Amino acid sequence: MSLPVVFVSHGAPVFATETGTAATNLQTLGNRLAHARGIVVLSPHWMTPGLRITSASALKTIHDFYGFPAELYELQYPAQGDMQLATRVRDALAASDFEAAFDAERGLDHGAWVPLRHMFPNAQIPIVQLSLPQRASAEDAYAMGRALRPLADEGVLIIGSGSLTHNLRDLRADGSPTVAYARKFVDAIRTALDAGDDDSVVHALDRSADARLAHPTSEHYLPLPFALGAAAAPAAVTVLDGGIRYGALSMDSFVFEAR
Repeated sequence: MSLPVVFVSHGAPVFATETGTAATNLQTLGNRLAHARGIVVLSPHWMTPGLRITSASALKTIHDFYGFPAELYELQYPAQGDMQLATRVRDALAASDFEAAFDAERGLDHGAWVPLRHMFPNAQIPIVQLSLPQRASAEDAYAMGRALRPLADEGVLIIGSGSLTHNLRDLRADGSPTVAYARKFVDAIRTALDAGDDDSVVHALDRSADARLAHPTSEHYLPLPFALGAAAAPAAVTVLDGGIRYGALSMDSFVFEAR
């Protein structure tokens, strides 16, 4: 039972309670993937010196954001962990020379639970979160995903949760015109994915001024090469068009499936 691999743009924390196109896309996708036996998710909001893997049996909901409406801090996503899956993740990473340690205290940050709340609102599927190493490159993220590729064939849903664009300095009122570089970068990534050009996706941040504007820092981009690495090759790519919010924040997500 091979499953697709997913990249989601998790947006701002307020996305947790929204009902627009991006949310609907994730709900529809979640309905389709509700038979997954487990979930492995990587988010840029858990960055560590080395690789770490959640190993708690119950994963607390971490509200790792400030200055948002009070209702967001009351939301809970009562996810269960899975020690057997955590061990499988650790062993798969070790087989590709990635050393990872278990973390029995860590829960799910908003980069993980916000999109999962749309996809699986009942929190019925056990989850393991993987940290993003602080010094990871796009090549590292791709290789980490590739190490976990066999899990998709075992009925595990692998998710990279980030943002296709992430320049918070250029955010404007919702509904504002899109800044040019964001549109150009989104189009370039879509073109590379459609062509099966993994190299251009992995090295995108080094190759254009638009990319450097779209991602002044790399952490929110790295979940995309991670997901791409975990996908079967060659992969058919489905774009879940979420639009560009706040003038500069793409809400696109991608589903990678074996051709």
